[in-house]
Amino acid sequence: MDVSASTGSVVSVRGAVVDVRFDGSPLPPINTALIVQWDRPEPLVLEVHSHVDRATVRGIALQATAGLARSTKVRATGTSISVPVGNAVLGRLLDVVGTVQDRGPALAADTPRRGIHNPPPTLEEETSATAVFETGIKVIDLLAPLAQGGKAAMFGGAGVGKTVLVMELIHAMVEKYQGISVFAGVGERSREGHELLTDMQGSGVLARTVLVYGQMNEPPGARWRVPLTALTIAEYFRDQKHQNVLLLMDNVFRFVQAGSEVSSLLGRLPSRVGYQPTLATEVASLEERIASVAGAAVTAIQAVYVPADDFTDPAVTAISSHMDSLIMLSRSLAAEGFYPAVDPLASSSVLLDPLVVGEEHYRVAERAREALARFKALQDIIALLGVEELGAADRLIVKRARRLQRFLSQPFVVTEAFTGTPGRSVSRADTLAGCRAILDGETDDWAESSLYMIGSLDEARQKEAAAARSAHPS
Repeated sequence: MDVSASTGSVVSVRGAVVDVRFDGSPLPPINTALIVQWDRPEPLVLEVHSHVDRATVRGIALQATAGLARSTKVRATGTSISVPVGNAVLGRLLDVVGTVQDRGPALAADTPRRGIHNPPPTLEEETSATAVFETGIKVIDLLAPLAQGGKAAMFGGAGVGKTVLVMELIHAMVEKYQGISVFAGVGERSREGHELLTDMQGSGVLARTVLVYGQMNEPPGARWRVPLTALTIAEYFRDQKHQNVLLLMDNVFRFVQAGSEVSSLLGRLPSRVGYQPTLATEVASLEERIASVAGAAVTAIQAVYVPADDFTDPAVTAISSHMDSLIMLSRSLAAEGFYPAVDPLASSSVLLDPLVVGEEHYRVAERAREALARFKALQDIIALLGVEELGAADRLIVKRARRLQRFLSQPFVVTEAFTGTPGRSVSRADTLAGCRAILDGETDDWAESSLYMIGSLDEARQKEAAAARSAHPS
């Protein structure tokens, strides 16, 4: 008997969890879609999560269930939720089930569709990521280089600049990156989504971008499944069109949070720190699908909220284990005014290897880390006794580390409206040359302020020359 012909009725509703009874019909398979046939204009889609007994399935609602009554008829589709893919969705804003939400024209009826549950590529099909993905952001390119076809995550607490950094990376890659971008807004605020949409329209990036949103005010089912919708679109461009895809996710922690809400509604006992017992499995099933195959790369950049700045949180550790590059944002650096507030000692990348980035880059990065680590170790002594009490060698390290710290700050294009300072993009060669000059002592006599919020070292040189002219006008 055909499952897609079976019809059931709602027997219970607990928030986003809906039980549906199918009397005398075969039960729809797990992860397939159910359509609620109610009297509201907006559709209500359920996804089968489990089989409760021989006649009842438990489904997760992807839209609000307010007003859903018992005995309402539900139609089984027999297939998983399918979303539109391909060139037709470029420049459009979609929700979790692929409905257009940008008030534009509806998609054509013949637009190809694809189910959101797909297996990851096999190990033989996957290709390893060794090409460096240059971003133009000094501290990232120097200490935590991103991989073309790799996975990078930005970890930070509330208000340290994750979303700004993601938006800057979008800007930075418009010129350099000739491919498709897919942006997944997982649990985003409506304001952030609106800003990103208008920003992309203004910069002309939208034509090569797909925006997929499951917003903060939507049910947990929508936020839980929206990364899979975005991934499905990215996989289509990778597999069918053989195009490189840049996948941006903001914020992966909200995906975990939505899974935790669903788990609670399903009545599961919580695991460590109250998270769902299936945390590692859910994160792995998402992250392992982000992969590159021969001829086409999916490069993923993800923002991850760190609850209460606790980097040992189970969600944070589960996500970080899948990453090639870890970019840690520091609240103390943000408080001191160093933006981007990337912690140079906590951030890391598998690409920071002399065989990948070259001997010269590796040596400069190691010297920079050593200087900054020594400066951090000496900070308590400096706070108590002052720099004057240090030995001559340590004083020199502190002087250079402070200049290096300022040089690694950088004005962004996306913050220009607030700061009034035009954004800077710096090539990797200029970043290395600047760091090398600071570590070699070429800037020891310069004012620290000349190195703060600049692009390349030439800009600091011009500031110094201008300061010298104003000090000696003759």
